[in-house]
Amino acid sequence: MPLVMSIRSRFRVGAVTAALALAFLPAGHASAADVNNAKNAGFEAGLSNWTCSANSGTAVSSPVHGGATALRATPAGQDNARCTQAVAVKPNSTYTLSAWVQGGYTYLGATGTGTTDVSTWTPDSSSWKQLSTTFTTGASTTSVTVYTHGWYGQAAYYADDLSVYGPDGGGGTDPSPTVPAAPSGLAVSGTSSSSVSLAWNTVSGATGYHVYRGGTKVTAVTGTSATVTGLAASTSYSFQVTATNAAGESAKSGAVTGTTTAGPVGPALPKHAVTGYWQNFNNGAAVQKLADVQSQYDIIAVAFADATSTPGAVTFNLDSAGLGGYTVDQFKADIRAKQAAGKKVIVSVGGERGTVAVNDAASATNFANSVYALMQEYGFDGVDIDLENGLNATYMTQALRSLSAKAGSSLVITMAPQTIDMQSTSNSYFRTALNIKDILTVVNMQYYNSGSMLGCDGKVYSQGSVDFLTALACIQLEGGLAPSQVGLGLPASTRGAGSGYVAPSVVNSALDCLTKGTGCGSFKPSRTYPELRGAMTWSTNWDATAGNAWSNAVGPHVHALP
Repeated sequence: MPLVMSIRSRFRVGAVTAALALAFLPAGHASAADVNNAKNAGFEAGLSNWTCSANSGTAVSSPVHGGATALRATPAGQDNARCTQAVAVKPNSTYTLSAWVQGGYTYLGATGTGTTDVSTWTPDSSSWKQLSTTFTTGASTTSVTVYTHGWYGQAAYYADDLSVYGPDGGGGTDPSPTVPAAPSGLAVSGTSSSSVSLAWNTVSGATGYHVYRGGTKVTAVTGTSATVTGLAASTSYSFQVTATNAAGESAKSGAVTGTTTAGPVGPALPKHAVTGYWQNFNNGAAVQKLADVQSQYDIIAVAFADATSTPGAVTFNLDSAGLGGYTVDQFKADIRAKQAAGKKVIVSVGGERGTVAVNDAASATNFANSVYALMQEYGFDGVDIDLENGLNATYMTQALRSLSAKAGSSLVITMAPQTIDMQSTSNSYFRTALNIKDILTVVNMQYYNSGSMLGCDGKVYSQGSVDFLTALACIQLEGGLAPSQVGLGLPASTRGAGSGYVAPSVVNSALDCLTKGTGCGSFKPSRTYPELRGAMTWSTNWDATAGNAWSNAVGPHVHALP
């Protein structure tokens, strides 16, 4: 996707310019008698002992730094999401105030010290960061107020494992937890072609549970049930569960075996389908959960998977902070809900800044194995190839055929080449598409950010017109792809691409021209292609920003094609 769409950035408050020097906790406490005087310091008891302004705070299960829960507080235009606790302290004593934070701008401080009140802060952070400062109490100070807060109108922040270490102020502390016992009663409560549901008994003192498949941790939950998704059909798996709290993790439970049911013969997509890319980052477009994606989209491509240090291998990291605290568990549940509604959810590899390279046999194997692992972990239905910085036809073909052998006939494979990549069947992208024609779902070429290109009649056409869409689609349709494997990729709004946006009515005219021979411009194909798959857009987020104008117009038109 173009640079304007894929830069992962957030707004920075210009007024905050001071440099931040973070002090970290010393290796040991000043005295053996020092304790953490804060109560419910890890928010394991929700917001007990804490007060958050304007109901801005809540306890969440992800992300957490320790234990099973953390604080999530969301500032508003006139509220900075200040969460406070009164902590009992001793007079004339020194305390170290510390907390782990993540997300938007976050402040940590103490007031009412009787001497000099203190605070420290950090700009937004995508990973956990420790804030720390010290204060000394006055001669008659027996209580201080410690606080966290964010910044007005900025992203939500997370805080966890707060501590006020120093002499015991007499107010009591959180009891030290002990490692819980192993769960009992583990049983299979349900199966599908791609999932196994489990349930077990509650363990006293546990704040969460880890689920293992074949000895490998696959998910963490706070309740006593879980559904493991992304499994192969008609396959048996072994599962165990452990209980966890701040003290550690229990031994594994006894193992149970769950066997998935038989899967579908092939992908259950409509004859004519609409594909939309969903942004796993905030770049100014509407921030969405998968559940928010408009129902007109039949294929939702999650953008993007990330390259790893292993050649060819990819992983996926949900941008929970950038998406307003969207958790992995919610994301997985939303995938299942979309699939239950007949949609396909796939993971997209590449983008304008994608650096995944599949250029030898080893990297092809790594690619197939890692994508299949993501399908098992998240429940993805397949993969989208959106590599804009080079593609090796030989080894990408090998990788996708290997993936198909693992995933079976229900695998969805889409591609989003640039216009230059599909000008000739000798180009690597075009050759890859033809090499996997028997397992390929659709090629949604990007008809934008490309300038002028040749049509199938040898004439030059400029982007932004019906002729540009139809004459370039003709190359794919006459170059060997089945009409059901060709889609038209357009931006959802003028902000979705640097150039090439056309009104939804133009997209619909091009679809009519190719499928029915009506609505054409100066170029009219020599025959019609009633089996044409449909259309794609970047992105569902930009579509939502523009009031879903694109999907509301193009979606019904695609679904009504002959």
